[in-house]
Amino acid sequence: MITIVNYGLGNLGSIYNMLKKIGVQSQIISDPEEIASARRLILPGVGSFDRAMERIGSSGRLREILAQKALVEKVPVLGICLGMQLLTKSSEEGLLPGLGWIPARTIRFCFPPGSDLKIPHMGWNMVHRANPSPLTDNFEPEHRFYFVHSYHVRVEDEKFSILKTIHGHPFDSAIQNDNIFGVQFHPEKSHRFGMRLLENFARL
Repeated sequence: MITIVNYGLGNLGSIYNMLKKIGVQSQIISDPEEIASARRLILPGVGSFDRAMERIGSSGRLREILAQKALVEKVPVLGICLGMQLLTKSSEEGLLPGLGWIPARTIRFCFPPGSDLKIPHMGWNMVHRANPSPLTDNFEPEHRFYFVHSYHVRVEDEKFSILKTIHGHPFDSAIQNDNIFGVQFHPEKSHRFGMRLLENFARL
């Protein structure tokens, strides 16, 4: 069973439906006390960094319980899109600190005047392996995902990067610190490529 954390800013239904499609049981939970019994967690996110951190901080014991699950009990955690950015120390989008579970920072795409590169980075793009990870087992040689984001993650040490993507320059599109994973793209919108990744996460 995978618990999808509902803190009010996530693409919950699409993730739930994709997990159902691949035969993985999941539940959408907002009550921190129920999250305390989770065996696997997905932290989704759509919206602004500070708003998300405010919601997590104001939802009873949610932040404390998430830290207990991720850092003490070592349950597998997957942050998706904004959920991945929340795993980092900070974001240029806001002023509040992030969860800080992965040594990385979230920065805005910035391209020279006259560049034809778009912000947000939107649409399908390729991913390239940076380091081995169980999250990327059995990926196809040309594995691609659907992206929608204006900010991207930069790890402090390359050992925390598991996938790279190029939009103007390489950025970290998937990261890992032990049992904690983050993906910038949307696996729930990425057809068979996203199914493979979610199947890998469900097996952890």
